[in-house]
Amino acid sequence: MHSLAKMTILMAGLGLPFAAVADEAPLTKPNLLLRESVTGMPTGADQEIRVLSAVFEPGSKTVYHTHRSPVTVYVLEGAFTLELANELPRSVEAGQAFVEPPNVAMTGYNRSATEKTRVLIFYVSDPSTPFLDLIN
Repeated sequence: MHSLAKMTILMAGLGLPFAAVADEAPLTKPNLLLRESVTGMPTGADQEIRVLSAVFEPGSKTVYHTHRSPVTVYVLEGAFTLELANELPRSVEAGQAFVEPPNVAMTGYNRSATEKTRVLIFYVSDPSTPFLDLIN
């Protein structure tokens, strides 16, 4: 049994409030990584939240594509280079996040010759919407 659970049972048996135990635990607060206003969010009554992960081996890239709604990417490990149509490539390092805008042609790369890149991908869409649309 976890020591906090044991202590809670002991304190309850003694008639002591649980708050006394909770005050001993350190508090965790979230860190804001990204705050960005976006357009193109889906408007249907039901929405689907998707969280994906991807591992980019050294030198690998995505297909050339668009998304129908904004996609947020958090880089867990390595560096990710994003190339949006008509913009200069930008590199995003581990611990940073960025938003891929909807309806913009793009591709992403792991430019490293030796290190993997790992990312988490979050987005909201109408149910059954494909994650991406290929551009030929």
